[in-house]
Amino acid sequence: MALTDPSKRLEAIPPYMFAELERRVAKKREAGIDVISLGIGDPDQPTYPHIVSAMQDAVAANANQKYPTNQGRQEFRQAFADFYADRFGVEIDPGTEVIPAIGAKECIYNLCFAFLDPGGVALAADPGYPVYTGGPTLAGARAELLPLLPELGFVPDLGAVPAEVAARARLMFLNYPNNPTGATVPEGFFELVVSFAREHEVLVVHDNAYSETTYDGYVAPSFLATPGAREVGVEVFSLSKGFNMTGWRCAAILGNAEAIRTYWRLKTNVDSGLFEAVQLAGAAALRGPRGPVQRMNETYARRRDLVVSALRDIGVEVESPKGTIYVWAPVPDGQSSTSFAELVLEQAAVVVSPGSMYGPSGEGFFRISLTTPDERIAEAVERMREHLA
Repeated sequence: MALTDPSKRLEAIPPYMFAELERRVAKKREAGIDVISLGIGDPDQPTYPHIVSAMQDAVAANANQKYPTNQGRQEFRQAFADFYADRFGVEIDPGTEVIPAIGAKECIYNLCFAFLDPGGVALAADPGYPVYTGGPTLAGARAELLPLLPELGFVPDLGAVPAEVAARARLMFLNYPNNPTGATVPEGFFELVVSFAREHEVLVVHDNAYSETTYDGYVAPSFLATPGAREVGVEVFSLSKGFNMTGWRCAAILGNAEAIRTYWRLKTNVDSGLFEAVQLAGAAALRGPRGPVQRMNETYARRRDLVVSALRDIGVEVESPKGTIYVWAPVPDGQSSTSFAELVLEQAAVVVSPGSMYGPSGEGFFRISLTTPDERIAEAVERMREHLA
């Protein structure tokens, strides 16, 4: 074995897909091609001013520059408890049912090490956020895919999970509003999840990254508002998308107190907690006015309509999503996810994400992100009309 050979567990997972997208875009731009990337979901608008102001005040205070506690500042935990009560009607104990996370990705990854033994099983939404499968693999466990079925509204058929798989499963990763499909949770599905988790003693991890990014009057629920959910699950709430805070790495895990205690036990051994100035900025985000969030959603809805209209013009039958910052669409007949993405890149110099990047069940679809300025979105869709119609 060579000095710098990666571990077998690292070799078992593919390179992170967005890194490959960034590499391809850079190569085209180096060749002088004006590429418009609609691939990665990173909000283009600034973080809201009241959040930045709170951070500026907090970062200058010497008391906030020390090692933070992994359990989080009281102000941060109380802000989450108040937000969940007001927004979702969910009562959270700020002392035992919420602690900070350094972004949702870190939280989900660490949950794998907290709950999965080598050879264990996690049930992972397919298509889904790559850490749902990469995390278990790096922990020496196995991810069993839960295909999200279009005919069921992009939720899995829990009754189809093999008995032997359900018996070995420790974790289940779900996410609604859903990345990458843009689907919202159908009525009654969370109740089915609670029942399944009780029967098979599976800890549900609901990745609530997009609840604040919704359209057409839709209001997304919290999984924790489902009767019995707190007995079987936790929810990871990220401020990245709804509050334009992707780079801030500010999130929290809420719900089952015993599960959170186990997560905290792992955290005390692997990091030193979320920077306290970021916690105070996160509290300001949660307590702040809703106007900026609503205006951001109006911007995304306008961009969504541009994209959906253009796709329909070139013959793509696409549903208009009520949540997330993505449009999920079937590829045209005769194309695979990858071949269509290649065609769009070569013919229109526009980057879209092939659905297969998110798991086997993503094959036959592609994803467009709405986190590009309006004028570039308009140019991208015009290029697609011109070159692909």
